[in-house]
Amino acid sequence: SGNLVFVADGAVGGLQIIDISRPTNPTLAGSYNTPGMAMGVAASGNLTLVADRDSGLKIISISNPANPTLIGSCNQYGPICSTQGYAYNVIAIGNLALVADDTVGLRIIDISNSANPKSIGSYDTSGNTQDVAVSNKLALVADFYSGLQIIDIGNWRFSGTHSIADAGNIAIMVTATT
Repeated sequence: SGNLVFVADGAVGGLQIIDISRPTNPTLAGSYNTPGMAMGVAASGNLTLVADRDSGLKIISISNPANPTLIGSCNQYGPICSTQGYAYNVIAIGNLALVADDTVGLRIIDISNSANPKSIGSYDTSGNTQDVAVSNKLALVADFYSGLQIIDIGNWRFSGTHSIADAGNIAIMVTATT
């Protein structure tokens, strides 16, 4: 989205869209106040995905950044799409959203029909999933007291391929290079 930055602004402001075309004078281009606590955000084309803690995953159109619009959601206990835990962070990989979903682990959500997202897979980690990154078909999951969890998502139905790396005490954030 060029000169736009998307910020998850916690319980106060939901999604904030910042125009950084003039880096010394960033301006608010738009915002969408989510119902929960915006913890993480990912951009995918004309969409932003917001991990909205106990309110689940929110899919927001940013076609008009001055007037972002909610077009889909995956609520905490929805019948077709659910996050069940606290959605702490999200990343977009093509038509998939990977959600770090606290006590229920990693969620895979099909967002190809963004108005009607569907849960298509999950992996219940042993800890509290805080963050997720992807590198070469591996989901790298910061799993709080359980450290770094490495999950093979080449087959999103989770055949059980899983390993744990000792990242030291507590893992709350993770990033990867491709």
